[in-house]
Amino acid sequence: MAGADTGLVPERILELSERLSTVAGDKIGEISAINRQAKMLAINALITAARAGEAGKGFAIVAEEFKRIAAEIDEVAGAMESQVRTDLAELSAVGAAILCHLRGQRLADLALNAIEIIDRNLYERTCDVRWWATDSAVVACVAEPSEAASRFASQRLKVILDAYTVYLDLWICDAKGKVVATGRPERFRAAVGFNAAHEPWFERAVRTRSGDEFVACDVERAAALENAAVATYSTAIRQGGRADGAVIGVLGIHFDWRPQAHAVVDGVRLTEEERGRSRVLLLDRAGRVLASSDRKGELEETFRLPSDATDLGSYATEGVTVGYALTPGYETYRGLGWFGCIAQRESVVGTSSARGRAA
Repeated sequence: MAGADTGLVPERILELSERLSTVAGDKIGEISAINRQAKMLAINALITAARAGEAGKGFAIVAEEFKRIAAEIDEVAGAMESQVRTDLAELSAVGAAILCHLRGQRLADLALNAIEIIDRNLYERTCDVRWWATDSAVVACVAEPSEAASRFASQRLKVILDAYTVYLDLWICDAKGKVVATGRPERFRAAVGFNAAHEPWFERAVRTRSGDEFVACDVERAAALENAAVATYSTAIRQGGRADGAVIGVLGIHFDWRPQAHAVVDGVRLTEEERGRSRVLLLDRAGRVLASSDRKGELEETFRLPSDATDLGSYATEGVTVGYALTPGYETYRGLGWFGCIAQRESVVGTSSARGRAA
C-alpha cells in the first residue's frame, strides 16, 4: 500500500474486519431471505401440481428438486456464515494484537527517549559538581574561612548560576555541614547558615573516597529553597582542590527540577490527537511521579508498574496502553532506577477490539 501511514495499518485491519463482518452478515441474510422466497414458491408449485392431478406430476418433480436445492443453499449459507464469522473474529484478534504490540512498542521507545534525555542532562550535573568543587574560590571558602572568602565565593557562585540557568542554587558547606556561601543569598535567605549535616547529599558526599566521585539524590522538596522541587548533586571539597585531598567541605548543587522535567515530558513526540489521551511520566524507582505532562500528582502520586516490568516493555489494561523504559544511565552516571513512562488511552478506532496484555 504505497504511501500509506504504517502507524495506522493495525487500526485499518480492525476497521476492515468489522466492516467485512457487517457486510458478510448482511449478504448472508439476503441470501437466506431470497431462499425463503424460493422455498415458498416451491411449496406453492407443489400445491398447484397436486391440484392439476396427473397433468401436474412433471411439474411436481421439478418443484421437489427446487425445494431440495433450496435446503442445500440454506445449509451452505449457514456453514458459510459460521466459518466467515470465525475467520473474521480471528482476523480482528490478530489485528488487535498487532495494534497493541506496535502501540506499546512505540510508547516504550518514546519513554526510553525521554529518560535518556534526563540521563544526559543529569550526567552533565555530575560533571558540574565535580568541576566546581575544585574552583579556587570554592576551596578557599572552607580552607581559609572568613567573611571575605565567603562573600567572594558567593559572588563566584552567582556568576555560575547566571551562566547555568538549570540550577536553583549552589551551596558551599563546611566540614560540619553549615552552609557558608550560596549563589542567591538575597532570594533564599533561609539557605544562609543552614545546617545540612543530616541531609543525605551531605552525609554521602563527605564519605566519597576521591574527587572523581559524586552523589546523586532523588527529587525532593527543599525547605530552605522555598519548598521547591530539586534534584541535588554533591561532592566533597578537598584540600588544595586535589582529587586525593582531605575532605574540608561539601559542594551541593540544586538542579531546578520542575521546569527542566516539564520540558522533557512536554517534548515527547506525540501527535496532537495523541496528546489529548496520553500522560507522559517520569517515575522514581518506587513509582513516585517525579514529573507528569498533565502536572498532576507530582511528588505525591505513585504509578505502579507491573512487578515483572523489564528494562523496556509495555502492557495494556482497561483501555489504556502503557509503555515504559528503565533509565540506561549515561557515561559515569548510572541513573537512580528511574523510569520513563507513557500511559495512553485507546483511540476511537479499535476500542472495542484491542484488549489484553502485550509484552
